Amino acid sequence: MKLEGLLKKIMPAQIIGSMDVAIEGISIDSRLTQQGHLFMAMKGTQADGHSYISAAIEKGAVAILCEYMPETLNKDIVYIQVADSEDAVGKVATTFYDDPTSKLELVGVTGTNGKTTIATLLYNMFRAFGYKTGLISTVCNYIDGVPVPTEHTTPDPVTLNQLLGQMADAGCKHAFMEVSSHAIHQKRISGLRFAGGIFTNLTRDHIDYHKTVENYLKAKKLFFDNMPKNAFSLTNLDDRNGLVMTQNTRSKVYTYSLRSLSDFKGRVLESHFDGMLLDVNNKELFVQFIGRFNAYNLLAVYGAAILLGKKEEEILLMLSTLRPVSGRFDSIKSPTGYIAIVDYAHTPDALVNVLNAIHDVIDGKGKIITVAGAGGNRDKGKRPIMAKEAARLSDKVIITSDNPRFEEPQDIINDMIAGLDSEDKKKTISIADRKEAIRTACMLAQTGDVILIAGKGHETYQDIKGVKYHFDDKEIVREIFNQQ
Repeated sequence: MKLEGLLKKIMPAQIIGSMDVAIEGISIDSRLTQQGHLFMAMKGTQADGHSYISAAIEKGAVAILCEYMPETLNKDIVYIQVADSEDAVGKVATTFYDDPTSKLELVGVTGTNGKTTIATLLYNMFRAFGYKTGLISTVCNYIDGVPVPTEHTTPDPVTLNQLLGQMADAGCKHAFMEVSSHAIHQKRISGLRFAGGIFTNLTRDHIDYHKTVENYLKAKKLFFDNMPKNAFSLTNLDDRNGLVMTQNTRSKVYTYSLRSLSDFKGRVLESHFDGMLLDVNNKELFVQFIGRFNAYNLLAVYGAAILLGKKEEEILLMLSTLRPVSGRFDSIKSPTGYIAIVDYAHTPDALVNVLNAIHDVIDGKGKIITVAGAGGNRDKGKRPIMAKEAARLSDKVIITSDNPRFEEPQDIINDMIAGLDSEDKKKTISIADRKEAIRTACMLAQTGDVILIAGKGHETYQDIKGVKYHFDDKEIVREIFNQQ
């Protein structure tokens, strides 16, 4: 592709060199740059890509996109200066990969909790309907059933457009993706054309990055502000920020709710550990999910599927067959009659949702033992809140290590314990070794009790001092159960 065609969606401030040069590839990482590439320098959160322009040229870059020009210019290189490289990179990437979102319907899901479940269930549903479908999620990316490993909830713009391009080339008609607040703020989705957006909820998270809850909200809201006129925005009416998200959108707004009159209205009729009986727009169905938070997730899936043109009867039938996503309320029954639940809950709100779901089912007929920790090098402010909520809604709490990263596990545990009063501390112990914490919970549990093991869910590792060691909560539970 000629450079001139590649830049058609952006307005450069300055171009030095010929626009007639052929571009064989694009990159934002100098280590991945090859002969004939356009290297795009971005001011990242960890490093400034402008520092690697020389390295990219040595690797074979023939053109450089940047926010500020290098002090020394190479006469054989074309330089394109832009006001905002983050915004430009996404638009250049979608052009290079032949505008993949013009060939498929892309639906983005954003919010604090529920993104993975909603995106994955929509992916599973539309594949079951017979469509070739793509998924971009925290757990794994898929191109119509073929897994593509992931490292970020939303990939960088080049990887993202390449992935969407592969989906379009494979004949995918739909794609569902989690859209993180980081991705919105860093403009990783710039240039993409969304058919719809879904808002789940907003609670405290990622304050280490956004600094304030208001900044976090603004990042999420920007997704809907930029939604095109012919798209839909589906928002949770029961969340206090639900209508805030969509107040400036040009798209058509729809709502879902368990408490208020809405386009897609639901009600939990019965709760069991094997599922719930729901009323959805005055139709009853039994689903293999537990908890009000999952009722919200299913309403979002139901609403999005209708807005994408599917018939209500087909959707309700499919909802009754869908199963929970890995690491989200995974229940395992012990040989001695208690239940262990592994869940990804790693925010105060998510922890409350899962614990309330357990309470709804056991209805005071058993004790709840919660094993929970908090991630290192992340928002410290949520640590005492998580411990307090765990103590408020549990009969016993074991505070342990999660992914300590580069912090000391005991320091994180101490931060959590700081949120407890004297009564909370009477039912709380701390065990830094996560395996021993889970083992202790199992030793304490009796018939009819429930153990919640929160924080890691689908993850199969512990991140300690920059090394990811194999660790799977479900494997540990099954190993302990086999020894009983």
